[in-house]
Amino acid sequence: MRLVILAAAFGAALLVSACNTVSGVGEDVQAAGKAVTTTAEDAKR
Repeated sequence: MRLVILAAAFGAALLVSACNTVSGVGEDVQAAGKAVTTTAEDAKR
């Protein structure tokens, strides 16, 4: 029983850290998209 609780806690910790990582990647991709959009708009002028 102790091993099951330990495994569940470890799995929960991995899921929480993965969410933060995915969120960070999403923010980086969004920032890159804004930079590309701004560059494209500047090139049109």
